[in-house]
Amino acid sequence: MKKLILSLCAAVGLFSCTSEAEQNAIVGKANVAYYGRVWEVAINEGRTNILDSAYVEDAVLHTVPEVKGKANCKAYYENFVTGFTERQFIVKEIFADGDKLVKYWQFKGKHTGNFFGIPATGKSVDVIGCTIVKMKDGKIAEEQDFMDNMVLMTQLGLLPASK
Repeated sequence: MKKLILSLCAAVGLFSCTSEAEQNAIVGKANVAYYGRVWEVAINEGRTNILDSAYVEDAVLHTVPEVKGKANCKAYYENFVTGFTERQFIVKEIFADGDKLVKYWQFKGKHTGNFFGIPATGKSVDVIGCTIVKMKDGKIAEEQDFMDNMVLMTQLGLLPASK
């Protein structure tokens, strides 16, 4: 009888783990589809108004300096739209576990406008990066981008090319 009870408890435990894993997979899949669509619209199409509903109110971009609040997050990314034409934001790979996402991306564009206070250089850029994302209730709560800023600044002609 003890073995039967232990077997039943083990089976129930396995089913609940599978159920949680399945739930994470479903949530992750929905978050990946939504998140990918947000950046397609915001950067490639230049329609940053989608960011008004993409972020939670107290969203945080872990950058220097840190950006806090939905409106400030939108303003941050608008720099890419106003600063570059011929924009291509390519999601090379994205995967999720529930509300946690990782996105490997490439950004290309021609610097024809003001970009975080940097006047247009007319130079083209091609940089790769990675973003770690936390979602909350289907919206973006936190983001942290990783990219080589020296490569970006060199491509913009603001730093000398390495020899």
